[in-house]
Amino acid sequence: MSGVSDINLQLYDALTMLQHRGQDAAGIITEHEGQFYQCKSDGLVRDVFDRRQMVRLVGRLGIGHVRYPTAGSNGPALAQPLYVNSPYGICMAHNGNLTNTDKLRNDITQVDLRHLNTDSDTEVLLNVFANELQVQGKLAPESSDIFAAVENVHRRCRGAYAVVGLVANKGLFAFRDQFGIRPLCFGKRISQYGIEYAVSSESAAFDYLGFKLIRDLNPGEALFVDKAGDLHLKQCAAHRRLVPCIFEHVYFARPDSMMDNISVYKCRLRMGQKLADKILRCVLKHDIDVVIPIPDTSRVSAQALAERLGVKLREGFMKNRYIGRTFIMPGQKQRKKSVRQKLNAITLEFKGKNVLLIDDSIVRGTTSQEIIQMARDAGAKKVYVASAAPAVRYPNVYGLDMPVASELIAHGKSDEAVGQAIGSDWLIYQDLDDLVASAKEGNHGIDQFECSVFDGNYVTDDIDADYLSNLELVRNDAAKSTDQLAMDFEQQTIGIHNNGGDS
Repeated sequence: MSGVSDINLQLYDALTMLQHRGQDAAGIITEHEGQFYQCKSDGLVRDVFDRRQMVRLVGRLGIGHVRYPTAGSNGPALAQPLYVNSPYGICMAHNGNLTNTDKLRNDITQVDLRHLNTDSDTEVLLNVFANELQVQGKLAPESSDIFAAVENVHRRCRGAYAVVGLVANKGLFAFRDQFGIRPLCFGKRISQYGIEYAVSSESAAFDYLGFKLIRDLNPGEALFVDKAGDLHLKQCAAHRRLVPCIFEHVYFARPDSMMDNISVYKCRLRMGQKLADKILRCVLKHDIDVVIPIPDTSRVSAQALAERLGVKLREGFMKNRYIGRTFIMPGQKQRKKSVRQKLNAITLEFKGKNVLLIDDSIVRGTTSQEIIQMARDAGAKKVYVASAAPAVRYPNVYGLDMPVASELIAHGKSDEAVGQAIGSDWLIYQDLDDLVASAKEGNHGIDQFECSVFDGNYVTDDIDADYLSNLELVRNDAAKSTDQLAMDFEQQTIGIHNNGGDS
Protein backbone atom coordinates (compact mmCIF):
# COMPACT_ATOMS: atom_id res chain seq x y z
CA MET A 1 0.00 0.00 0.00
CA SER A 2 2.09 2.91 -1.28
CA GLY A 3 2.06 6.22 0.51
CA VAL A 4 1.05 4.75 3.88
CA SER A 5 3.63 3.83 6.47
CA ASP A 6 3.69 0.54 8.38
CA ILE A 7 1.27 0.34 11.30
CA ASN A 8 3.77 -0.93 13.90
CA LEU A 9 3.96 2.41 15.74
CA GLN A 10 0.18 2.76 15.74
CA LEU A 11 -0.18 -0.68 17.31
CA TYR A 12 2.43 0.26 19.90
CA ASP A 13 0.56 3.46 20.76
CA ALA A 14 -2.76 1.61 20.92
CA LEU A 15 -1.38 -1.00 23.30
CA THR A 16 0.04 1.77 25.47
CA MET A 17 -3.48 3.21 25.69
CA LEU A 18 -4.68 -0.23 26.84
CA GLN A 19 -1.80 -0.86 29.26
CA HIS A 20 -4.16 -0.44 32.23
CA ARG A 21 -5.77 -3.76 31.28
CA GLY A 22 -2.62 -5.81 31.78
CA GLN A 23 1.04 -5.31 32.64
CA ASP A 24 2.33 -8.88 32.54
CA ALA A 25 3.06 -9.36 28.83
CA ALA A 26 2.60 -7.70 25.47
CA GLY A 27 2.77 -8.82 21.84
CA ILE A 28 2.37 -7.59 18.27
CA ILE A 29 2.11 -9.49 14.99
CA THR A 30 2.11 -7.71 11.64
CA GLU A 31 1.61 -9.13 8.15
CA HIS A 32 3.28 -8.13 4.89
CA GLU A 33 2.84 -9.99 1.60
CA GLY A 34 1.74 -13.17 3.38
CA GLN A 35 4.57 -13.14 5.92
CA PHE A 36 3.97 -12.67 9.66
CA TYR A 37 6.38 -10.63 11.78
CA GLN A 38 6.18 -11.06 15.54
CA CYS A 39 7.47 -9.62 18.78
CA LYS A 40 6.13 -10.58 22.21
CA SER A 41 7.48 -11.08 25.70
CA ASP A 42 6.80 -10.58 29.39
CA GLY A 43 6.70 -7.00 30.57
CA LEU A 44 5.17 -3.63 29.84
CA VAL A 45 4.66 -2.41 26.28
CA ARG A 46 7.54 0.04 26.60
CA ASP A 47 9.87 -2.76 27.74
CA VAL A 48 8.89 -5.41 25.20
CA PHE A 49 9.31 -3.29 22.06
CA ASP A 50 12.56 -1.49 21.37
CA ARG A 51 13.70 0.27 18.20
CA ARG A 52 15.25 -2.88 16.74
CA GLN A 53 12.06 -4.87 17.31
CA MET A 54 9.81 -2.18 15.89
CA VAL A 55 11.80 -1.94 12.66
CA ARG A 56 11.20 -5.65 12.07
CA LEU A 57 7.42 -5.35 12.46
CA VAL A 58 6.66 -4.38 8.87
CA GLY A 59 3.28 -4.41 7.20
CA ARG A 60 0.00 -2.55 6.95
CA LEU A 61 -1.94 -5.25 8.81
CA GLY A 62 -1.45 -6.14 12.46
CA ILE A 63 -2.87 -7.10 15.86
CA GLY A 64 -1.62 -6.62 19.40
CA HIS A 65 -2.37 -7.74 22.93
CA VAL A 66 -1.58 -6.99 26.58
CA ARG A 67 -2.02 -9.58 29.31
CA TYR A 68 -2.19 -9.72 33.08
CA PRO A 69 -0.91 -12.70 35.08
CA THR A 70 -3.20 -15.69 35.71
CA ALA A 71 -2.68 -19.28 36.77
CA GLY A 72 -0.66 -21.03 34.10
CA SER A 73 -0.06 -17.90 32.04
CA ASN A 74 3.55 -17.30 33.03
CA GLY A 75 6.27 -17.07 30.43
CA PRO A 76 6.62 -15.38 27.05
CA ALA A 77 5.47 -18.49 25.15
CA LEU A 78 1.91 -17.79 26.28
CA ALA A 79 2.05 -14.10 25.48
CA GLN A 80 -0.41 -13.30 22.71
CA PRO A 81 -1.06 -13.16 19.80
CA LEU A 82 -0.80 -16.90 19.06
CA TYR A 83 -0.17 -18.46 15.64
CA VAL A 84 -1.09 -21.62 13.72
CA ASN A 85 0.24 -22.35 10.25
CA SER A 86 -2.74 -24.27 8.79
CA PRO A 87 -4.77 -23.28 6.94
CA TYR A 88 -3.19 -20.25 5.26
CA GLY A 89 -1.45 -19.05 8.42
CA ILE A 90 -3.65 -17.55 11.13
CA CYS A 91 -2.83 -15.53 14.23
CA MET A 92 -5.25 -14.51 16.96
CA ALA A 93 -5.53 -12.46 20.15
CA HIS A 94 -8.33 -13.15 22.60
CA ASN A 95 -9.94 -11.44 25.57
CA GLY A 96 -12.15 -13.70 27.66
CA ASN A 97 -12.41 -17.30 28.79
CA LEU A 98 -14.00 -20.40 27.32
CA THR A 99 -16.09 -22.40 29.77
CA ASN A 100 -16.10 -25.70 27.82
CA THR A 101 -12.36 -25.88 27.24
CA ASP A 102 -11.97 -29.53 28.29
CA LYS A 103 -14.49 -30.77 25.74
CA LEU A 104 -13.02 -28.58 23.03
CA ARG A 105 -9.50 -29.81 23.71
CA ASN A 106 -10.67 -33.40 23.33
CA ASP A 107 -12.55 -32.64 20.11
CA ILE A 108 -9.61 -30.73 18.62
CA THR A 109 -7.14 -33.54 19.22
CA GLN A 110 -9.40 -36.57 18.70
CA VAL A 111 -11.79 -35.36 15.97
CA ASP A 112 -10.17 -32.39 14.23
CA LEU A 113 -6.75 -34.10 14.51
CA ARG A 114 -5.00 -30.88 15.39
CA HIS A 115 -2.18 -30.40 17.91
CA LEU A 116 -2.33 -28.26 21.04
CA ASN A 117 0.95 -27.18 22.58
CA THR A 118 -0.15 -25.16 25.62
CA ASP A 119 -2.88 -24.98 28.24
CA SER A 120 -4.13 -21.68 26.86
CA ASP A 121 -7.80 -21.52 25.90
CA THR A 122 -6.75 -18.92 23.31
CA GLU A 123 -4.89 -21.70 21.51
CA VAL A 124 -8.07 -23.80 21.74
CA LEU A 125 -10.15 -21.00 20.23
CA LEU A 126 -7.56 -20.41 17.52
CA ASN A 127 -7.59 -24.07 16.51
CA VAL A 128 -11.38 -24.28 16.49
CA PHE A 129 -11.51 -21.28 14.16
CA ALA A 130 -8.68 -22.63 11.99
CA ASN A 131 -10.36 -26.02 11.63
CA GLU A 132 -13.72 -24.47 10.76
CA LEU A 133 -12.05 -22.26 8.15
CA GLN A 134 -10.19 -25.22 6.70
CA VAL A 135 -13.36 -27.28 6.19
CA GLN A 136 -14.66 -24.52 3.93
CA GLY A 137 -12.16 -25.98 1.44
CA LYS A 138 -11.23 -22.77 -0.37
CA LEU A 139 -7.81 -22.02 -1.80
CA ALA A 140 -8.65 -18.31 -1.55
CA PRO A 141 -11.25 -17.80 1.23
CA GLU A 142 -13.69 -14.92 0.95
CA SER A 143 -15.65 -13.04 3.60
CA SER A 144 -18.43 -15.65 3.42
CA ASP A 145 -15.93 -18.36 4.38
CA ILE A 146 -14.66 -16.33 7.34
CA PHE A 147 -18.21 -15.80 8.53
CA ALA A 148 -19.10 -19.49 8.09
CA ALA A 149 -16.11 -20.37 10.27
CA VAL A 150 -17.21 -17.90 12.94
CA GLU A 151 -20.75 -19.36 12.86
CA ASN A 152 -19.28 -22.75 13.71
CA VAL A 153 -17.07 -21.25 16.42
CA HIS A 154 -20.24 -19.94 18.07
CA ARG A 155 -21.82 -23.36 17.68
CA ARG A 156 -18.91 -25.13 19.39
CA CYS A 157 -17.59 -22.64 21.95
CA ARG A 158 -19.16 -21.57 25.23
CA GLY A 159 -18.13 -18.69 27.45
CA ALA A 160 -16.86 -15.19 26.76
CA TYR A 161 -14.58 -14.17 23.91
CA ALA A 162 -13.71 -11.02 22.02
CA VAL A 163 -11.28 -11.87 19.23
CA VAL A 164 -9.10 -10.16 16.66
CA GLY A 165 -6.98 -12.07 14.16
CA LEU A 166 -5.19 -12.15 10.82
CA VAL A 167 -5.35 -14.61 7.94
CA ALA A 168 -2.08 -14.39 6.00
CA ASN A 169 -2.46 -12.50 2.73
CA LYS A 170 -6.25 -12.43 3.21
CA GLY A 171 -7.21 -9.86 5.84
CA LEU A 172 -8.20 -8.91 9.37
CA PHE A 173 -11.10 -10.57 11.23
CA ALA A 174 -12.80 -9.95 14.56
CA PHE A 175 -15.80 -11.36 16.40
CA ARG A 176 -17.61 -11.22 19.72
CA ASP A 177 -19.33 -13.96 21.71
CA GLN A 178 -23.09 -14.49 21.61
CA PHE A 179 -23.67 -12.55 24.85
CA GLY A 180 -21.20 -9.75 24.15
CA ILE A 181 -19.73 -10.29 27.61
CA ARG A 182 -16.29 -8.98 26.74
CA PRO A 183 -16.08 -5.58 25.00
CA LEU A 184 -15.12 -5.06 21.36
CA CYS A 185 -15.64 -2.03 19.13
CA PHE A 186 -14.43 -0.80 15.75
CA GLY A 187 -13.51 2.56 14.29
CA LYS A 188 -12.67 4.21 11.00
CA ARG A 189 -10.17 6.78 9.80
CA ILE A 190 -10.24 8.49 6.39
CA SER A 191 -7.12 10.09 4.96
CA GLN A 192 -5.89 11.18 1.55
CA TYR A 193 -4.47 7.69 1.11
CA GLY A 194 -7.67 5.75 1.77
CA ILE A 195 -9.79 4.24 4.53
CA GLU A 196 -8.35 2.58 7.62
CA TYR A 197 -10.15 0.40 10.15
CA ALA A 198 -9.33 -0.49 13.75
CA VAL A 199 -10.81 -2.92 16.28
CA SER A 200 -10.22 -2.53 20.02
CA SER A 201 -11.39 -3.61 23.46
CA GLU A 202 -11.86 0.07 24.36
CA SER A 203 -12.70 3.11 22.30
CA ALA A 204 -10.09 5.19 24.17
CA ALA A 205 -7.44 3.56 21.98
CA PHE A 206 -9.02 5.22 18.94
CA ASP A 207 -8.87 8.76 20.28
CA TYR A 208 -5.09 9.04 20.27
CA LEU A 209 -4.82 7.46 16.81
CA GLY A 210 -7.46 9.71 15.27
CA PHE A 211 -9.99 6.99 14.52
CA LYS A 212 -13.71 7.69 14.80
CA LEU A 213 -15.65 5.17 16.84
CA ILE A 214 -18.27 3.58 14.58
CA ARG A 215 -19.92 1.29 17.11
CA ASP A 216 -19.50 -1.82 19.23
CA LEU A 217 -19.65 -5.18 17.54
CA ASN A 218 -22.98 -6.76 18.39
CA PRO A 219 -23.12 -10.07 20.28
CA GLY A 220 -22.31 -12.86 17.82
CA GLU A 221 -21.29 -10.41 15.09
CA ALA A 222 -18.14 -10.80 12.99
CA LEU A 223 -16.06 -8.29 11.07
CA PHE A 224 -13.70 -8.91 8.16
CA VAL A 225 -11.50 -6.40 6.33
CA ASP A 226 -10.24 -8.06 3.17
CA LYS A 227 -6.95 -7.55 1.36
CA ALA A 228 -8.45 -4.75 -0.73
CA GLY A 229 -9.44 -2.91 2.42
CA ASP A 230 -13.18 -3.45 2.11
CA LEU A 231 -15.18 -3.87 5.32
CA HIS A 232 -17.61 -6.79 5.71
CA LEU A 233 -19.95 -7.34 8.68
CA LYS A 234 -22.31 -10.22 9.44
CA GLN A 235 -24.33 -11.56 12.34
CA CYS A 236 -23.01 -15.10 12.82
CA ALA A 237 -24.92 -16.36 15.86
CA ALA A 238 -28.37 -17.91 15.65
CA HIS A 239 -29.13 -16.96 19.25
CA ARG A 240 -27.66 -13.81 20.77
CA ARG A 241 -28.38 -11.38 23.55
CA LEU A 242 -26.33 -8.45 24.84
CA VAL A 243 -25.25 -9.11 28.44
CA PRO A 244 -22.04 -7.08 28.90
CA CYS A 245 -19.77 -7.45 31.92
CA ILE A 246 -20.60 -4.74 34.45
CA PHE A 247 -17.18 -5.04 36.12
CA GLU A 248 -15.74 -3.20 33.13
CA HIS A 249 -17.53 -0.10 34.42
CA VAL A 250 -16.56 -0.80 38.02
CA TYR A 251 -12.85 -1.32 37.52
CA PHE A 252 -11.27 -2.39 34.26
CA ALA A 253 -12.18 0.21 31.65
CA ARG A 254 -10.72 3.68 31.27
CA PRO A 255 -13.22 6.40 32.21
CA ASP A 256 -12.75 8.03 28.78
CA SER A 257 -14.02 4.91 26.98
CA MET A 258 -17.47 4.22 25.57
CA MET A 259 -18.71 0.64 25.96
CA ASP A 260 -21.96 -0.48 24.33
CA ASN A 261 -22.97 3.18 24.05
CA ILE A 262 -22.35 3.75 27.77
CA SER A 263 -19.88 6.39 28.93
CA VAL A 264 -17.71 4.73 31.58
CA TYR A 265 -17.10 8.17 33.10
CA LYS A 266 -20.79 9.04 33.46
CA CYS A 267 -21.56 5.57 34.78
CA ARG A 268 -19.02 6.05 37.57
CA LEU A 269 -20.45 9.48 38.36
CA ARG A 270 -23.88 7.89 38.81
CA MET A 271 -22.36 5.14 40.93
CA GLY A 272 -20.99 7.80 43.29
CA GLN A 273 -24.29 9.64 43.49
CA LYS A 274 -26.25 6.49 44.30
CA LEU A 275 -23.68 5.42 46.87
CA ALA A 276 -23.99 8.83 48.56
CA ASP A 277 -27.76 8.41 48.68
CA LYS A 278 -27.33 5.06 50.43
CA ILE A 279 -24.97 6.59 52.99
CA LEU A 280 -27.52 9.30 53.71
CA ARG A 281 -30.19 6.61 54.21
CA CYS A 282 -28.07 4.34 56.39
CA VAL A 283 -26.05 6.88 58.37
CA LEU A 284 -28.60 9.51 59.38
CA LYS A 285 -26.12 11.86 61.09
CA HIS A 286 -22.72 11.15 59.67
CA ASP A 287 -19.59 12.81 61.06
CA ILE A 288 -17.45 12.51 57.91
CA ASP A 289 -14.86 15.29 57.69
CA VAL A 290 -13.31 14.39 54.36
CA VAL A 291 -13.81 11.99 51.44
CA ILE A 292 -10.63 10.41 50.09
CA PRO A 293 -10.57 8.24 46.94
CA ILE A 294 -8.30 5.23 46.72
CA PRO A 295 -6.45 5.88 43.43
CA ASP A 296 -7.25 5.65 40.65
CA THR A 297 -10.46 3.97 39.53
CA SER A 298 -12.62 5.23 42.40
CA ARG A 299 -11.80 8.91 41.84
CA VAL A 300 -14.76 9.71 39.56
CA SER A 301 -17.28 8.07 41.91
CA ALA A 302 -15.69 9.78 44.91
CA GLN A 303 -16.08 13.21 43.29
CA ALA A 304 -19.80 12.71 42.73
CA LEU A 305 -20.27 11.21 46.19
CA ALA A 306 -18.51 14.04 48.00
CA GLU A 307 -20.52 16.64 46.10
CA ARG A 308 -23.81 15.00 47.02
CA LEU A 309 -22.80 14.59 50.69
CA GLY A 310 -21.55 18.18 50.86
CA VAL A 311 -18.20 17.01 52.23
CA LYS A 312 -14.70 18.03 51.16
CA LEU A 313 -12.93 15.79 48.63
CA ARG A 314 -9.19 15.49 49.13
CA GLU A 315 -6.37 13.48 47.61
CA GLY A 316 -5.01 11.67 50.65
CA PHE A 317 -2.84 9.13 48.88
CA MET A 318 -0.03 9.78 46.46
CA LYS A 319 0.41 7.04 43.90
CA ASN A 320 3.63 5.58 42.55
CA ARG A 321 2.63 5.14 38.92
CA TYR A 322 5.40 2.65 38.26
CA ILE A 323 3.67 -0.06 40.29
CA GLY A 324 1.06 -2.22 38.52
CA ARG A 325 -2.59 -2.54 39.47
CA THR A 326 -2.78 -4.61 42.68
CA PHE A 327 -6.02 -6.38 41.67
CA ILE A 328 -4.10 -8.17 38.91
CA MET A 329 -0.91 -8.92 40.81
CA PRO A 330 -0.15 -12.66 40.59
CA GLY A 331 0.13 -13.57 44.28
CA GLN A 332 -1.04 -12.50 47.72
CA LYS A 333 2.44 -11.61 49.04
CA GLN A 334 3.23 -9.52 45.98
CA ARG A 335 -0.12 -7.71 46.20
CA LYS A 336 0.38 -6.90 49.89
CA LYS A 337 3.89 -5.61 49.35
CA SER A 338 2.79 -3.55 46.35
CA VAL A 339 0.17 -1.60 48.31
CA ARG A 340 2.83 0.15 50.42
CA GLN A 341 5.04 0.63 47.38
CA LYS A 342 2.14 2.02 45.37
CA LEU A 343 0.50 4.42 47.83
CA ASN A 344 1.78 6.87 50.42
CA ALA A 345 -0.53 8.74 52.79
CA ILE A 346 -0.49 12.54 53.13
CA THR A 347 -0.60 12.94 56.92
CA LEU A 348 -2.18 16.41 56.83
CA GLU A 349 -5.33 15.03 55.20
CA PHE A 350 -5.78 12.32 57.84
CA LYS A 351 -4.56 13.62 61.18
CA GLY A 352 -7.41 14.14 63.63
CA LYS A 353 -10.13 13.59 61.01
CA ASN A 354 -12.95 11.16 60.39
CA VAL A 355 -12.22 10.02 56.84
CA LEU A 356 -14.40 8.19 54.33
CA LEU A 357 -12.32 6.10 51.93
CA ILE A 358 -13.94 5.34 48.58
CA ASP A 359 -12.85 2.22 46.69
CA ASP A 360 -14.13 0.91 43.38
CA SER A 361 -14.55 -2.60 44.81
CA ILE A 362 -13.26 -4.88 47.55
CA VAL A 363 -12.09 -8.27 46.32
CA ARG A 364 -9.64 -10.11 48.56
CA GLY A 365 -9.61 -7.38 51.18
CA THR A 366 -5.80 -7.35 51.40
CA THR A 367 -5.47 -3.93 49.80
CA SER A 368 -8.28 -2.50 51.93
CA GLN A 369 -6.69 -3.73 55.15
CA GLU A 370 -3.35 -2.16 54.28
CA ILE A 371 -4.87 1.16 53.21
CA ILE A 372 -7.06 1.44 56.30
CA GLN A 373 -4.03 0.82 58.49
CA MET A 374 -2.10 3.46 56.54
CA ALA A 375 -4.91 5.94 57.26
CA ARG A 376 -4.80 5.13 60.97
CA ASP A 377 -1.00 5.39 61.03
CA ALA A 378 -1.39 8.84 59.45
CA GLY A 379 -3.52 9.93 62.41
CA ALA A 380 -7.14 9.42 61.30
CA LYS A 381 -9.61 9.37 64.22
CA LYS A 382 -12.10 7.14 62.41
CA VAL A 383 -11.85 5.36 59.08
CA TYR A 384 -15.06 4.65 57.17
CA VAL A 385 -15.13 2.75 53.86
CA ALA A 386 -17.63 2.82 51.02
CA SER A 387 -17.39 0.57 47.96
CA ALA A 388 -18.76 1.82 44.64
CA ALA A 389 -19.56 -1.82 43.80
CA PRO A 390 -21.53 -4.45 45.72
CA ALA A 391 -19.79 -7.16 47.71
CA VAL A 392 -17.77 -9.51 45.48
CA ARG A 393 -18.84 -12.97 46.64
CA TYR A 394 -18.40 -15.25 43.61
CA PRO A 395 -15.59 -15.98 41.14
CA ASN A 396 -15.65 -14.67 37.58
CA VAL A 397 -15.44 -17.30 34.83
CA TYR A 398 -15.64 -15.03 31.78
CA GLY A 399 -12.17 -13.57 31.48
CA LEU A 400 -11.45 -11.67 34.69
CA ASP A 401 -8.96 -13.42 36.93
CA MET A 402 -11.19 -12.99 39.96
CA PRO A 403 -10.03 -15.09 42.93
CA VAL A 404 -11.79 -18.29 43.84
CA ALA A 405 -14.60 -18.09 46.38
CA SER A 406 -12.38 -19.10 49.31
CA GLU A 407 -10.12 -16.08 48.64
CA LEU A 408 -12.94 -13.51 48.39
CA ILE A 409 -13.25 -11.67 51.69
CA ALA A 410 -17.04 -11.21 51.32
CA HIS A 411 -17.82 -14.83 50.41
CA GLY A 412 -20.10 -16.21 53.11
CA LYS A 413 -19.76 -13.07 55.26
CA SER A 414 -22.13 -10.26 56.17
CA ASP A 415 -21.19 -6.68 55.33
CA GLU A 416 -20.55 -6.04 59.03
CA ALA A 417 -18.17 -9.00 59.23
CA VAL A 418 -16.24 -7.76 56.20
CA GLY A 419 -15.96 -4.30 57.76
CA GLN A 420 -14.52 -5.86 60.91
CA ALA A 421 -12.12 -8.01 58.89
CA ILE A 422 -10.66 -5.06 57.01
CA GLY A 423 -10.55 -2.88 60.12
CA SER A 424 -12.99 -0.10 59.19
CA ASP A 425 -15.28 1.69 61.63
CA TRP A 426 -18.14 1.05 59.23
CA LEU A 427 -18.44 -0.27 55.69
CA ILE A 428 -21.14 0.41 53.10
CA TYR A 429 -21.45 -1.38 49.77
CA GLN A 430 -23.27 -0.18 46.67
CA ASP A 431 -26.58 -1.98 46.08
CA LEU A 432 -26.54 -4.17 42.97
CA ASP A 433 -29.75 -2.58 41.68
CA ASP A 434 -28.12 0.84 41.91
CA LEU A 435 -24.99 -0.36 40.12
CA VAL A 436 -27.05 -1.81 37.28
CA ALA A 437 -29.15 1.35 37.10
CA SER A 438 -25.98 3.45 36.88
CA ALA A 439 -24.87 1.55 33.80
CA LYS A 440 -28.28 1.07 32.23
CA GLU A 441 -29.04 4.77 32.27
CA GLY A 442 -26.44 5.11 29.53
CA ASN A 443 -28.15 2.51 27.33
CA HIS A 444 -31.73 1.53 28.16
CA GLY A 445 -31.61 -1.05 25.38
CA ILE A 446 -29.55 -3.37 27.58
CA ASP A 447 -31.90 -5.61 29.56
CA GLN A 448 -29.28 -7.44 31.59
CA PHE A 449 -25.64 -7.11 32.67
CA GLU A 450 -23.25 -9.90 33.53
CA CYS A 451 -23.05 -9.53 37.33
CA SER A 452 -21.98 -13.01 38.39
CA VAL A 453 -19.25 -11.82 40.78
CA PHE A 454 -21.98 -10.12 42.80
CA ASP A 455 -24.99 -12.43 42.47
CA GLY A 456 -23.56 -15.80 41.38
CA ASN A 457 -25.78 -15.97 38.27
CA TYR A 458 -23.77 -17.15 35.25
CA VAL A 459 -25.43 -16.16 32.00
CA THR A 460 -24.12 -19.08 29.92
CA ASP A 461 -25.98 -21.60 32.13
CA ASP A 462 -23.10 -24.08 32.04
CA ILE A 463 -21.39 -23.29 35.34
CA ASP A 464 -22.04 -25.85 38.08
CA ALA A 465 -20.48 -26.84 41.39
CA ASP A 466 -17.96 -29.14 39.69
CA TYR A 467 -16.76 -26.32 37.44
CA LEU A 468 -16.31 -23.97 40.38
CA SER A 469 -14.55 -26.66 42.39
CA ASN A 470 -12.07 -27.11 39.57
CA LEU A 471 -11.43 -23.37 39.64
CA GLU A 472 -10.35 -23.74 43.25
CA LEU A 473 -7.59 -26.05 42.06
CA VAL A 474 -6.31 -24.06 39.10
CA ARG A 475 -6.85 -20.44 40.06
CA ASN A 476 -5.96 -20.00 43.73
CA ASP A 477 -2.77 -18.20 44.74
CA ALA A 478 -1.02 -21.47 45.56
CA ALA A 479 -1.62 -22.69 42.02
CA LYS A 480 -0.29 -19.46 40.55
CA SER A 481 2.83 -19.44 42.67
CA THR A 482 3.73 -22.98 41.63
CA ASP A 483 2.57 -22.52 38.03
CA GLN A 484 0.33 -25.60 38.05
CA LEU A 485 -2.79 -26.23 35.95
CA ALA A 486 -3.59 -23.37 33.59
CA MET A 487 -6.71 -21.64 32.40
CA ASP A 488 -5.64 -18.72 30.28
CA PHE A 489 -7.87 -15.73 30.97
CA GLU A 490 -6.24 -13.46 28.43
CA GLN A 491 -6.59 -9.71 28.22
CA GLN A 492 -7.16 -7.15 25.67
CA THR A 493 -6.96 -6.90 21.94
CA ILE A 494 -6.32 -4.30 19.35
CA GLY A 495 -6.34 -4.82 15.58
CA ILE A 496 -5.70 -2.31 12.82
CA HIS A 497 -6.08 -2.53 9.04
CA ASN A 498 -4.67 0.28 6.89
CA ASN A 499 -5.73 0.58 3.25
CA GLY A 500 -4.37 3.16 0.88
CA GLY A 501 -6.04 2.13 -2.39
CA ASP A 502 -3.61 -0.44 -3.80
CA SER A 503 -2.67 -3.13 -1.26
